[in-house]
Amino acid sequence: MVRMSAEERRESVIRAAIAEFAQRGYYGTSTEAIAKRVGVSQPYLFRLFPGKKAIFAAASQRCIDDMRQAFEEAAEGLEGEEALRVMGETYVRLIQERPERLQMQMQTYITVAAAEAEGEHEFGELVRDRWTRLWDAVQLLSGADVETTTAFLAKGMLINTYAAMGFPPEHRVWHGMFSDAEVTGGLGKCGHE
Repeated sequence: MVRMSAEERRESVIRAAIAEFAQRGYYGTSTEAIAKRVGVSQPYLFRLFPGKKAIFAAASQRCIDDMRQAFEEAAEGLEGEEALRVMGETYVRLIQERPERLQMQMQTYITVAAAEAEGEHEFGELVRDRWTRLWDAVQLLSGADVETTTAFLAKGMLINTYAAMGFPPEHRVWHGMFSDAEVTGGLGKCGHE
């Protein structure tokens, strides 16, 4: 059996943390559950990360960074409306194929709000920094102005809300979301035929 490096083990912890936190949130997830999912002891988990907050922060960062990377790959060589359309399609596909990513996003926003309410601003600053990088990437990749970039990301947040609430594909709320495309799988299929 090949032994995993600390970096590989760290990656497996982040993947496990995304799955656990997505289901139960920051406050409902134990480090024991994450360690069990990875197949390591809690002491080993804390050799890789200094604590639960650090694990949650790494999982949150990974979700946002992966989204940005997916946008960059999808929009390579494109610009304007075409770049935005392809990034939108990529996002919908990402959260359809990996719903834990959508759930982790929602848990991240809730946890930022809770931390801010307690006067703990470090986590919020970290997430806002990552979100700003995502916003900048969308604007740079598409060449869109501020209003168009904001509208694109706002539409994505509305997609998050509809999907998280489980609106079925045929529900009328989706019809206004994607007027030029069919609606499939509980999430709109962005793009042209």
